[in-house]
Amino acid sequence: MSDTQASRIVLAKRPTGTPAQDCFRTETVALGEPADGQVLVKTRYLSVDPYMRGRMNDVKSYVPPYRLDEPISGGAICEVIASRASHLQPGDLVLTQTGWQTHALLAAEKVRKLDPVPQPVTLALGLLGMTGLTAYFGLIDICDPKPGETVVVSGAAGAVGMVVGQIGKILGCRVVGIAGSDAKNRYLTEELGFDAAVNYKSPTFYEDLKRACPDGVDVYFDNVGGPVTDAVMKRINDFARISVCGQISLYNLSEPDVGPRIAPILLTRKAKMQGFIVGDYHARFPEGMAQLSKWYNDGKLKSEETIIKGFDRTIEAFLGLFTGINTGKLIVEVE
Repeated sequence: MSDTQASRIVLAKRPTGTPAQDCFRTETVALGEPADGQVLVKTRYLSVDPYMRGRMNDVKSYVPPYRLDEPISGGAICEVIASRASHLQPGDLVLTQTGWQTHALLAAEKVRKLDPVPQPVTLALGLLGMTGLTAYFGLIDICDPKPGETVVVSGAAGAVGMVVGQIGKILGCRVVGIAGSDAKNRYLTEELGFDAAVNYKSPTFYEDLKRACPDGVDVYFDNVGGPVTDAVMKRINDFARISVCGQISLYNLSEPDVGPRIAPILLTRKAKMQGFIVGDYHARFPEGMAQLSKWYNDGKLKSEETIIKGFDRTIEAFLGLFTGINTGKLIVEVE
């Protein structure tokens, strides 16, 4: 076998504020044949996610920061093209963390064979993958929503948010979504069954939110932070539960954000606010996956994806997360 030429996108420098194109560099490297216990894979689909922005900073977090001059790692669906591992054969589809590269040599224990292969296969990066599990545990385990309660979801048209809202409806809650366009909000109400949806870009956002939540907010699933969360916090009820999943509105700030102090609201409303990392639920992933799969197969959960075609558009796709180009899970199809 001749050497395989792999394109990869590496972190060239650490961004300040919103990343620019010069924060990244595309390289071509030659990969040899797999050694014993290794596989050579070709990336078919790769994931771009908001959390990747945080890993570009050289700060302590729940995972180490990306290293300079190394590929951006993240979820990917790959095809095995050569194998020196007995349980993996050429043609097998696997889930990996190869991230932003077209090919990779990997230890076999670092990949998980997709068996059965979901249809479409991209569900393994979204609803039937870490996205769905994040929504499942972040809502059910932390917020414990009860039938009849009002659940508000920010970033509701994003990958995690739309799954959270649908699970809330399955559990008998009134679900209100917050998104950044009227078209996205129509999708939430007309296609996914949200009870109401409000546009945070509207000059009447707070009044719209108040009308959508006449009985206040019992559960808030926070994907964005910032002024949106400030507005929701004013509406929470006694004993509200707030799950902090993401803070995408803050990721590209060059200076620390200054906002309202929410501790008095948490105190006087006797509310709980908790951050979480889905990886901490690893031991319970089979539970979550079984329930998500059942709901999906029963037609109770719908999946929506925005697919950008072309490895050379990976950076464009990633930056588009911060301007809201996607509805649902944002995926790059590697051609």
